[in-house]
Amino acid sequence: MRNVELSRFVAATPAELDTLLTPRRLVEYEGSFSVDAVEETDTGTVITASGPGLRFQLRFEQRADGYYYYEQAGEAGPFEAMETTVSVDRKNEGSQVTMTSQVALSLSIPFADRIAGWKRRGELERALDALAADC
Repeated sequence: MRNVELSRFVAATPAELDTLLTPRRLVEYEGSFSVDAVEETDTGTVITASGPGLRFQLRFEQRADGYYYYEQAGEAGPFEAMETTVSVDRKNEGSQVTMTSQVALSLSIPFADRIAGWKRRGELERALDALAADC
């Protein structure tokens, strides 16, 4: 598995980010997949996402600090495993948003996890850029 962590200052307080950091928006901010369905369950939110040639689910849990942990649910997705934590810390007149992800690609090719980490880094960069633009 590859670990990827990116952090960015945004001009919004943690309370203001409550409306922006939703499961649907996080998937949309990443930019790789479309959101087909959102289901609220007793344990969190399940997003059904799709992209060219695949459809899979992401399971989101809200954490005690108000932000999210999410993972690919099942084996239908592009990853062997993928989990991400989004944390927010108050900083100056805004917030420091950190996205930490562990990812493994479900391909048996050399350097598959390195490729997965590279792709995941791009998704996290897009997510943080989109979030900052919305602030």
